[in-house]
Amino acid sequence: MRRPRIPVLAFAADVVAVLVFAAIGRASHEEAGSVVGLLGTAAPFLAGAVAAWATPWVRAHPVGFRAGGVVLAGTAVLGLLLRAAFTGRLPLSFAIVATVSLAVFLLGWRGVAALTSRLSHRRTSVR
Repeated sequence: MRRPRIPVLAFAADVVAVLVFAAIGRASHEEAGSVVGLLGTAAPFLAGAVAAWATPWVRAHPVGFRAGGVVLAGTAVLGLLLRAAFTGRLPLSFAIVATVSLAVFLLGWRGVAALTSRLSHRRTSVR
C-alpha cells in the first residue's frame, strides 16, 4: 500500500469506529435505526475525532498508539463535553462506558494493524 493512503485510511477507520460506537449505543437503548439519529448521536464524538486529527501528533504517525491515544482523548473528552452541552446532562456511567468503548474501537484497530504489520514484516524477512 502506498504511504500517502495511510492517513486517509486511518482517518476513515477512526470515523467508522465512532459510527460503530454510536450504532451499538443506539441499538443497546433500542433507539430507532435512522441514519439521521445515528449521525446525531455520533456528531459530538466525530467533532472530537476531527479536532484530534488536526493535531500534528496524529498526522505524523496516524496508525501509532500515541496517535490513537490523542484521538481517543479528543473523541472522548470533546465528544462528552459537547454531548453534555446539548443534552444538559452527563451521567458518570455513560462517560465511563463511552470512554472504554471508544478506547476498544480506536486503539483496537491500531493494535490489529500493528500485529498485521509485524507478522507481514516477519514473513518478508524470512524469505
